[in-house]
Amino acid sequence: MPLDDTFQNAALAAKPPKKRPPPFSLRLSAAERERLLAQADGAPLGSYIRAKILDGAMPPPRRRPRASASVVDQKALSQVLAALGQSRLSSNLNQLAHLANIGALPVTPELEAELAEALAAIRDLRRLLLVALGFKEQDAT
Repeated sequence: MPLDDTFQNAALAAKPPKKRPPPFSLRLSAAERERLLAQADGAPLGSYIRAKILDGAMPPPRRRPRASASVVDQKALSQVLAALGQSRLSSNLNQLAHLANIGALPVTPELEAELAEALAAIRDLRRLLLVALGFKEQDAT
């Protein structure tokens, strides 16, 4: 069997992708949209309209809790994330681990000082993160 026939047969045997029904579009004036939003009372507008048109019963909400809902201090969390983004801690730690694994990491006083500085930075980031997540300052130290 030629190679082209093999690929063609495989393509024909593949299941066609499932098609979703086309969306239904509805134009509303700004006032109509505001009225519907007020009536929906926080529910997604599409779900509210579907429930009103079809059977009048709202389906139970299927919303995922937002990750930031449990964060107590957004400012502290932002500081941690900014510090992590600006630092090259993960890359530098990976390089150090690689050098240590191959035995090419000379332990010098300068290296010890840099490692101590990195450790202090990681401890500070840990403290800020724990505070942002709602732990008391004394628990975070």
